[in-house]
Amino acid sequence: MDAINNSTMEELMLVRITGVDRPGLIAEIMEILSGHDVHIQDIGQAVIHSTLSLGILIRVDEERSGRVMKELLFKTSEAGFNIKFSPVTMEEYEAWVSRQGKNRYILTILGRRLEARQIGAVTDLIVSQGLNIDAVQRLSGRQSIQRPAEKTRACIQFSLRGTPKDREEMQAALLRLSSDMAIDCSFQRDNMYRRMRRLICFDMDSTLIQAEVIDELARRHGVYDQVAAITEQAMRGELDFKESFTRRCQLLKGLDVSVMQDIAENLPFTEGVDRLMYVLKSYGYKIAILSGGFTYFGEYIRKKYGLDYVYANELEVDETGHLTGNYLGEVVDGRRKAELLRLIAQVEKVDMEQTIAVGDGANDLPMLAAAGLGIAFHAKPRVVANARQSINTIGLDGVLYFLGFKDSYLDDKAQ
Repeated sequence: MDAINNSTMEELMLVRITGVDRPGLIAEIMEILSGHDVHIQDIGQAVIHSTLSLGILIRVDEERSGRVMKELLFKTSEAGFNIKFSPVTMEEYEAWVSRQGKNRYILTILGRRLEARQIGAVTDLIVSQGLNIDAVQRLSGRQSIQRPAEKTRACIQFSLRGTPKDREEMQAALLRLSSDMAIDCSFQRDNMYRRMRRLICFDMDSTLIQAEVIDELARRHGVYDQVAAITEQAMRGELDFKESFTRRCQLLKGLDVSVMQDIAENLPFTEGVDRLMYVLKSYGYKIAILSGGFTYFGEYIRKKYGLDYVYANELEVDETGHLTGNYLGEVVDGRRKAELLRLIAQVEKVDMEQTIAVGDGANDLPMLAAAGLGIAFHAKPRVVANARQSINTIGLDGVLYFLGFKDSYLDDKAQ
């Protein structure tokens, strides 16, 4: 903006206009202001349920301010709008400018529904941490009251300014609110990396699909109870992943490999996967599966959605077409997932701050910690407690809200 000209007497004035929204209003207002050589110091607009709220901070020569107000009043009254003028002192303006350099954050809350008590609890926390709310934006689409969707999604995004008094306590408080009020929260620094994510890596079992494939193979082989018990121990972090994986594979010895195709063709995909993949591919994200499961199923999903990378575990098959109970190559465990995330980022020339990782188990924690945005999805308690962001209330497409996507940005096909 232009510097204040101290050689002439000027006024700072906040103009607030409200009423039923209609096209062309801002153009008409700007025509009046430009005719009087008015400087625009700030401008903002919001529309809620067809009701417009427009604010313009102007700087105008004192000799012209009366005519400017008169013409604005006439134009807005003629169009059925309300208008209010509020003088702003130079001290108030400069104090506002001085706050521009403060840290900025984005706090996203989502759930099946968002009520006043949930929003109130979050805003109380924001205030207690000494943060200021610059803007509030609804990212989710409007919901019909008479014909509600079967699985609704609600999301609100707060733009915040300032520095939290205690970042770790705020994170812990958001975790408690998530648990107590059936909402999910994401608190991120609002910087260029947040707006330029380029690579996203998913766990497969219990993340992209609502199953543990090794359990499905075990069920077909009649050893489900033994394998499931080991799986649960590993997901809770009570058992080393490599050891548990080796023991479970051994239990599959002798299984006919043909059952893998039948399982793949009937995989129970997680709510929101189709929509999520459509949007990510449309916007040019590189997408990888980093799984402690099996390559056969990862490749099936890769081909279905046109993904870019799959790293998982290869089961050994003997000459008769049966599993040997062994695997080939290095086990994709938690450490390996984090390594692969870094490797793919290097290959794609993507800064680690631009990466996203999504998973549910203890073996996903290293890659969640390594990624610029790590999201625990319907995860075990230990994983939720150690992840900065988590989604427990809605489907996998909730990831889009943490990336800042609005439903209105997305093609109808992705809805």
